[in-house]
Amino acid sequence: MSLDFNKMDGLIPAIIQDNQTSKVLMLGFMNEEAYNKTLSTHKVTFFSRTKNRLWTKGEESGNFLHVVSVEKDCDEDTLLIKVNPEGPVCHTGADTCWNEENSEEILFLKYLQNFICKRYEEMPEKSYTTSLFKSGINRMAQKVGEEAVETVIEAINGTDENFIYEASDLIYHLIVLLTSKGYRLEDLARELKKRHKE
Repeated sequence: MSLDFNKMDGLIPAIIQDNQTSKVLMLGFMNEEAYNKTLSTHKVTFFSRTKNRLWTKGEESGNFLHVVSVEKDCDEDTLLIKVNPEGPVCHTGADTCWNEENSEEILFLKYLQNFICKRYEEMPEKSYTTSLFKSGINRMAQKVGEEAVETVIEAINGTDENFIYEASDLIYHLIVLLTSKGYRLEDLARELKKRHKE
């Protein structure tokens, strides 16, 4: 990857983004040495302008930024680094340097979708998800129906806690069924987006 380290006195800005939540966590600067160290160690390393040396994020706190991907912008003078953070990012103890909470619960569904797809590819033994895939489409569809009925029963006559529990079972089994048919939750999102009117 070619980068122009000469535009800003040998430094380029590096935007750090959480790979799961897509939150921007912080902004730092890298020289060529910091960039190369980041690539070789898979932990984000900056050039500290105040300390005038390389600084691996987490070297003192243990809150490392584990690199998932590194992309340059169209001018080849800024980096977007997607990471899996280990603990809070800001030195103040906040999740981000803008004092934002770094969580987006809805994105767990994307993680779950990817996890179920991996189960489908690998079919590990003693996995409930594997047993569902092996049971065939009819059984998977039946499970979705059963969980839907249980969700309805809890919605009408049950507790809120049990309603959420059964609705979660329904979503899980639906993702399994979608995956077995070659689809993902994103396909449902596209369909709903197509139908949506302001």
